[in-house]
Amino acid sequence: MSFTVYAHQFDTLDLLCWRHVGMTQGVVEAALELNRSIADTGVFIPHGSAVVLPTAEHLAHRTRSHQIVQLWD
Repeated sequence: MSFTVYAHQFDTLDLLCWRHVGMTQGVVEAALELNRSIADTGVFIPHGSAVVLPTAEHLAHRTRSHQIVQLWD
C-alpha cells in the first residue's frame, strides 16, 4: 500500500518521509523503490512533483536480513 504526496519548494525525500510518515528509517529506502527515477532530480524534488510514499502496512511487510560481522569474539 502506498499514497501520493506533492513536493513543496526545497523538499527532499527524507523531509517528505518525516513529514508524512513520521520517520525516515526504512521509509526513505522504500520510497526510493517506489519512485525509481526520483534520484535523477537531485537533492531537492521539484515543486509540485508527485511522490509515492509507503504506508505503515507496506513497511511492516518488508523483511530484511542482515549479516552480522563481528570483528572480535
